Amino acid sequence: MSIEKVLAERSNNKCELCTSTENLSVYEIPPHSSRNDYDSIFICEKCKQQLDKKEELDSKHWQCLNESMWSEVPAVQVVSWRMLNRFRNETWASEKIDMMYLDEENLAWAKETGDHENSAEVNLHKDAYGVLLTDGDTVVLTKSLDVKGSSLNAKLGTVVRNIHLVKDNTEQIEGKIEGQTIVILTKYLRKK
Repeated sequence: MSIEKVLAERSNNKCELCTSTENLSVYEIPPHSSRNDYDSIFICEKCKQQLDKKEELDSKHWQCLNESMWSEVPAVQVVSWRMLNRFRNETWASEKIDMMYLDEENLAWAKETGDHENSAEVNLHKDAYGVLLTDGDTVVLTKSLDVKGSSLNAKLGTVVRNIHLVKDNTEQIEGKIEGQTIVILTKYLRKK
């Protein structure tokens, strides 16, 4: 039986974190990647996006951890613990962390990524006005820019189509202006 079928059966076709029944898929718990039912869970797209820090955290959505933290499935326990730690500065989450019990092995697994030590802040690519940017978007320059190492001057109002987000720097995107691929700071962009 496929991993999807095993997890769908285990979860009754519901997200194992929030019980949503829409857009469910297998989520492998980092840093493991053996794609089996022990270290994978069945979750909805909203949970996945927030787990992967590709969307702002929604505290109300994660109230579901009140239930999922008590799951008998170790992978669900690990993810619940990690998410509660992202909200550790909120009273409801710190109380749940204090109540939650993980055996030594699962606690070590939960701590393996070090995510519990980081802030819950999600860094996303946003334009000068705080609008979320994604790969393939079209943007407009809000300032004339001189391109370093080139005689090119990108004028205010220049449209840049099909941008690419710079993976490890949320303040930069890549785009083509006059056939030349350049890096542009997001603070000088407006999403079109």
